Amino acid sequence: MIDDLTSRGVSEPYRMFTSRAEFRLSLRADNADTRLTPLGENWGLIGQARQARFNERKQELDKARDLAQTLSITPNAAASHGLNLNKDGIRRSLYDLLSYPDIDLERLTGIWPELSDLSSATKEALEIEAQYSVYLDRQTADIAVMEREEQLIIPQSIQFSGISGLSLELKQKLEKRNPSNIAEAQRIEGMTPAAIALLITHIRRHGIAQDISGDLAKPA
Repeated sequence: MIDDLTSRGVSEPYRMFTSRAEFRLSLRADNADTRLTPLGENWGLIGQARQARFNERKQELDKARDLAQTLSITPNAAASHGLNLNKDGIRRSLYDLLSYPDIDLERLTGIWPELSDLSSATKEALEIEAQYSVYLDRQTADIAVMEREEQLIIPQSIQFSGISGLSLELKQKLEKRNPSNIAEAQRIEGMTPAAIALLITHIRRHGIAQDISGDLAKPA
């Protein structure tokens, strides 16, 4: 919100949309303590008792994650336990299995009894983290592309109205502001990471992409 207000300004009452957050997959209620407690500690806002409980939960989750990434199974062995996996011969870790919509720790405890030693809170946190892991990896890759593409020049001849998937509102704002590069486009009010990705793809598919230095930009 602070970044939006200071760098983009507002032309209407400010509204906070999760979809407009740069790292929206990471901004979840279930991981708020993990994201914010270290900040509170640095600012002297966290008491010793709370800090001790946080450290204990974090250590439990770290150990559970390490265990989940160490334990693995083949498709044939999984089939003998009623798990339907692709018969590709690839071993999958317990952590990988938790990303499947029909597999949870309760079901996997029949294969690995040691999972029953985990607390209910740790189990829930591990399941949620594993389910999001694939999407978070994609988000990290998207962020890396955005950072690399900030200096990409937007050709003067570009027709924003022809960018498929871009909302009418953002098309109109782009036409009005006519940004010269991706960095400027990112500062337009209401611009989302997904919209920026569409803009970059359109530029690369319909013309010669250059960065601000004048050098030809490398393909993403």
